[in-house]
Amino acid sequence: MPSESKTPQTTDRTESAQASARDFSHAWRALRHRNFRLFFGGQTISLVGTWMTRIATAWLVYRLTKSALLLGTVSFAGQIPTFIFAPIAGVIVDRHDRRRVLVWTQTLAMVQSLLLAWLTLAHRINITEILVLSAFQGLINAFDMPGRQAFMVQMVEDRKDLSNAIAINSSMVNVARLVGPSLAGLVIAVSSEGWCFLVDGISYIAVIVSLLMMHVPATAMKRAVTSMFEQMREGWTYVSSFMPVRTILILFALISLMGMPYMVLMPIFAASVLHGGPHTLGFLMGAAGAGALVSAFSLVLRRSVRGLTKMIPAAAIIFGTGLFFFGLSHWLWLSLVLMLFVGFGMLQGMTVSNTIIQTLVPEDRRGRVMSYYTAAFMGMAPFGSLLAGSLAHWIGAPRTVMFTGSCCIAGGLWFWSRLPAIRREMRPVYEQLGILLPVPEVVEEQAAN
Repeated sequence: MPSESKTPQTTDRTESAQASARDFSHAWRALRHRNFRLFFGGQTISLVGTWMTRIATAWLVYRLTKSALLLGTVSFAGQIPTFIFAPIAGVIVDRHDRRRVLVWTQTLAMVQSLLLAWLTLAHRINITEILVLSAFQGLINAFDMPGRQAFMVQMVEDRKDLSNAIAINSSMVNVARLVGPSLAGLVIAVSSEGWCFLVDGISYIAVIVSLLMMHVPATAMKRAVTSMFEQMREGWTYVSSFMPVRTILILFALISLMGMPYMVLMPIFAASVLHGGPHTLGFLMGAAGAGALVSAFSLVLRRSVRGLTKMIPAAAIIFGTGLFFFGLSHWLWLSLVLMLFVGFGMLQGMTVSNTIIQTLVPEDRRGRVMSYYTAAFMGMAPFGSLLAGSLAHWIGAPRTVMFTGSCCIAGGLWFWSRLPAIRREMRPVYEQLGILLPVPEVVEEQAAN
């Protein structure tokens, strides 16, 4: 038989295909950890239901009241408990088994969604009950979010895979964000918001089961020798004195205050500006989810946290610019395109901020630091929701998002001016973790080259 020979072109194509396969497998390396795979599966199902509930709640409030102010008020009620209780929750997360905390929070969230479903399907729901149940969910989130963030390290044993796990988690959130709102719009159009709440309540079973199936190594919990107040103070001292974390959280709080509440006004844009219905609301939120998904996939492909810092101000500027021009749009196709940029910028900033903070923070303070991250994310949003609702009532929804988008752009430019100082303070931590070479080694390496 004649011997087979490979041409240089064939070899190049083969090597290119193998390199691409390696890159793809590297992008999902955190999934090699069994606990994270279980979390990924359970959360993906549950988050679709969560996004359905968010859209259904906003539409239900607007259908019952036709009030931008009450849209903002309900959002405020659902998030202000997180702002108040997150620092306390952070101490509890550092003192107790994080998986057990999450099982409790997910179980209580399931009860909340099922109560919403029962009241809505029975036609007994009113704005007071929505406010009370939203506040209950906000209290649950105060413990769930720092617990979830701090537990990430226990699900991914190799810390080198942590940034990849955070990016995959963001991908999961935004696949759900892409599917959930669109599905909610269809369900509301053909039936009732109550069915969205019911689906959400049932979906929590998946994440509870996944948490119970995990094999988490028993870690010796250090008996606290100081009071909860003293531990809260220690967490605040670390956050306020370490410039990189402090500056990231200040920008994050600004984005949450001024930018994130755009979602509260989406029913107004869908119904009054774009002259659509619940399906239009689903399309808008789905477009934002698609942009966020593109951002998440781009971060999944990264191999290191190096170079992420400069993405934070860039993301804020993209997010703010998208909001500004969204306020000017009166065409659905243009609004959908702009929502892609809004979703991309929002997710890019959130994920990169989370990744850098998780990389920098010491393990014994992780729960407390992530509680301040939660307070910046969820805690400022209720004030933003009230502000957005009030401004929309006064100057209209389009001018409101134009103003808030401009504030996000200004925040991104401010952060950009602080980058050199931030990098100087981050370098010792990155050198200790092996992410960067110590300065003398860098100089010697450059001299050798």
